[in-house]
Amino acid sequence: MSTARDLVIVAMDVTPSRTVTQGDLSLALAGAELIDLLRAEAVALAGDRIVPRLTPPLEDPLLERAAAFLLRDEPYESVEDWLWRRGRGLAREYVTALREEGVVSRARGSWLPFRRARPVPADSSARRRAVHRWEADEPVLVTLAAAAGVREDVPEDVPVLDEAAQTVFAAVVDATTELDAVRRRRAIEDAAFANIWRGA
Repeated sequence: MSTARDLVIVAMDVTPSRTVTQGDLSLALAGAELIDLLRAEAVALAGDRIVPRLTPPLEDPLLERAAAFLLRDEPYESVEDWLWRRGRGLAREYVTALREEGVVSRARGSWLPFRRARPVPADSSARRRAVHRWEADEPVLVTLAAAAGVREDVPEDVPVLDEAAQTVFAAVVDATTELDAVRRRRAIEDAAFANIWRGA
């Protein structure tokens, strides 16, 4: 089970510390995929550049798709550029795939990242694995969850991530911060525009 899959399941299964937007979650999912590709030795990092390697067999079709998405020409892609390019619409892609696999179903109320009926994880081995990692405070999962807003922060006793994972996590935090700034700027511009029309 991939970290990205586990992150989606956890995001649907717990009460988040704040509103989880589709954009924030998508960026965190792209980061999760990259960390899993690093662990599988399908890529390496040279500074902040993603250097593709020969891709070993990957059991997860979504992770296979991520590997196929890599840019294989020098100077290679930065982690930040990967997050923005791969992350576009990624949360919706994961929910759709998990629903088709029967891991997720539609139910109760509305959830902002996906509108309409909130998707919820079905009782499955996939959900049990995700919950186990979550309850064990698995470092990569809880760190990315904090970046996406699924939880407030990372517990102090969680082991420090290795250097490559820290590079990815820092890029996720920078990207979600930038995305939030864009949302705030647009909200201010929309409010100013509305005030102009009210004044007219």
